[in-house]
Amino acid sequence: MKYLRQILLIFLFSFLGELLHALIPWPVPASIYGMALLFAALWFKILRVEQVKASGDFLVSILSLLFVAPLVNLLDCWALIREQLLSIGLMVFVSTVLCFAVSGLVTEGLVKKGDRHE
Repeated sequence: MKYLRQILLIFLFSFLGELLHALIPWPVPASIYGMALLFAALWFKILRVEQVKASGDFLVSILSLLFVAPLVNLLDCWALIREQLLSIGLMVFVSTVLCFAVSGLVTEGLVKKGDRHE
């Protein structure tokens, strides 16, 4: 029963994200709205981590399985993707390097800030 309650909580935030996506005319995916709402609920202690931890851990453990369907869909669109493969690869490479750099700089800044406060 614990797992059912936890997964229903996660689905509730996913549904609320879908509602926000339908109501707000911004080009933001519904899943981002849902994750932001879940993050806010955890941050403001409306929801405790223990209330979603076990189901969240399970979903993370099967995450690679959840990507099978989208990857099969990519294979269906291979003819379109093949024409743009170089530009897609370049975008993925540049965005990955940029993400690593920004994450590293932010982490370094937070560590330095934490050292100053201690």
